[in-house]
Amino acid sequence: MTLISPDLLSQPHHDGSALYVSNLRPRLGDTVTLRVRVPHEADVSAVHVRLTPDAEPTFVDAAIELTTDEETWWKAEIICHNPVTNYRFILEGGTTLYQWLNGTGMHQRDVPDAADFRIVTFEAPPEWAADAVVYQVFPDRFAKAVERPVPAWAVAADWDDPVDLSKELTSRQLYGGDLDGVIEHLGHLQSLGVNVLYLTPFFPARSNHRYDASSFDRVDPVLGGDEALTRLIDAAHSIGIRVLGDFTTNHTGDSHEWFQKAQTDPECDERGFYFWEDGGYVSWLGVKSLPKLNYDSPVLRERVFDDPNGVVRKWISGSHGLDGWRVDVANMTGRHKAQDLNQELALQMREAMRDARPDSLLVGEHCHDFALDAMGDGWDGVMNYAGFTRPIWTWLRNKDFAPKFLGSPLMVPRLGGSSVMETMREFASHAPWRSIRHSFNLVGSHDTTRIRTLVGEDSRHVDAAAGLLFTMPGIPMMTYGDEIGMRGDYGEDGRRTMPWDAAQPNDERWDTRLLAVYRGLIAARNGSHSLRHGGLRWVHADDDALVFLRESAEQTALVHCARAAHGPIEISARHLRGVATAHTAYGRDLILSGGGVTLTADAPGTNIWTWPTP
Repeated sequence: MTLISPDLLSQPHHDGSALYVSNLRPRLGDTVTLRVRVPHEADVSAVHVRLTPDAEPTFVDAAIELTTDEETWWKAEIICHNPVTNYRFILEGGTTLYQWLNGTGMHQRDVPDAADFRIVTFEAPPEWAADAVVYQVFPDRFAKAVERPVPAWAVAADWDDPVDLSKELTSRQLYGGDLDGVIEHLGHLQSLGVNVLYLTPFFPARSNHRYDASSFDRVDPVLGGDEALTRLIDAAHSIGIRVLGDFTTNHTGDSHEWFQKAQTDPECDERGFYFWEDGGYVSWLGVKSLPKLNYDSPVLRERVFDDPNGVVRKWISGSHGLDGWRVDVANMTGRHKAQDLNQELALQMREAMRDARPDSLLVGEHCHDFALDAMGDGWDGVMNYAGFTRPIWTWLRNKDFAPKFLGSPLMVPRLGGSSVMETMREFASHAPWRSIRHSFNLVGSHDTTRIRTLVGEDSRHVDAAAGLLFTMPGIPMMTYGDEIGMRGDYGEDGRRTMPWDAAQPNDERWDTRLLAVYRGLIAARNGSHSLRHGGLRWVHADDDALVFLRESAEQTALVHCARAAHGPIEISARHLRGVATAHTAYGRDLILSGGGVTLTADAPGTNIWTWPTP
């Protein structure tokens, strides 16, 4: 059966990319040109921009800039009067009195401002981040170079031992992975095409995950100490790989030197670093080993953000410094009951980082709706679990395996591609394009089910997941071992050791087919201007297929992801100018037929075609 795609390409389109916004890094008071492309089928006779400077609606008329056989481009100049400029378009003509165009598409009715497009004038993220491909390493489980003494809190494990999932030992089981081990395998990252290494915490602690830091002043000796981190950063930088650290702004461990002093001396400054209620201390989600930090304390803020030798600045400063931070529990930082200092603290951390290292990146963990925290004045971006990970899970999860998602009491549903498209559009519409572009896209992490386990027996479903990961707007972040099919039902179960000894034919622990898929998709992204810098224009969505364009002024990419074999999808070439010159960047060759293209799939997978934008 041949499916004629609903003609999404016949609808007016705008997104926040450089093709439609003349300046992606404006300052307050700058004039910016906005563009809208309007296919002739839309029968639009006039376009206006609606703004809300100082919270009062106002309108700017757009003028025709260019008319082609297929469409008319309209442009309007606006002034960035406020740090966040909300805007949408109102279109005249056609069979209705008017239509709104906002971040979720076209509407023939009035809609709230929540999904308006946004331009922000805050200091922009570092330019290198838009080209980043991030590889997450959990140091204890990635590689071990040196045998070191086992600390008193830990239970030693051999590298091939299974993960102990008992409540008593899960966090205490220590395999002994270290930073020198990471150095030994940087060539693996380089061969993948990765250019950013993200380390989960390296501070000393009393757990293998180290989110319960006992100090922020030094690197855990079990990992090799400060010198090992310097060696790793230098080695990574020498081959063009940047390094991000992981910092828990929300809490410390109960063995932290600050907390130990706070408990023994009620008059000390450190006492004010924590919350004290009902005769005890407040901890993160009731986990007593993780006392929560109270940023009402100016001394705490000094130690964390402002002191040159404090946590944030010390580790990113100088020629041997990190290239940025991922912030654990960023969404809860500075929030407790009536206290809400989150935005203020995000801005303070960002200013400290820009002062210490102007081109550093700041990404905050966030597991649900991030709209209030992702305007771009604090975090450069977030971990996009809500607008990327979860919709992909709902599309690709195996029918017989429905994991719970980060604390949800219910299992993840299985939905079709149209729901995936709608979810992604809606979440992305609530934040500036710049924040979405600098957020981590991920199909899983050290905290979640492994994507290989989630999809079930057919590993080709991972091809579709990875295809979306490396082609959608945002910074792709993969977790160590995903590229070889590492499994795990949930976070702790997925924190298995990297089986370096299995990198040989016929060892099921090292899926060489998947490894080739990851290398091919990353190469396609790294080699494509549009996949790294283009906008997002949806073309087709049904139960088993997602099709979209990534367009920049230099190049157009057509991406086709399938979760199952499906019949031909016919897409008119009317709005695919230049497609006849398409090059296959990944997957099968494009089928050109008459006045359009035909997309087919005989199995789950991804195809990418690119051509110069006319």
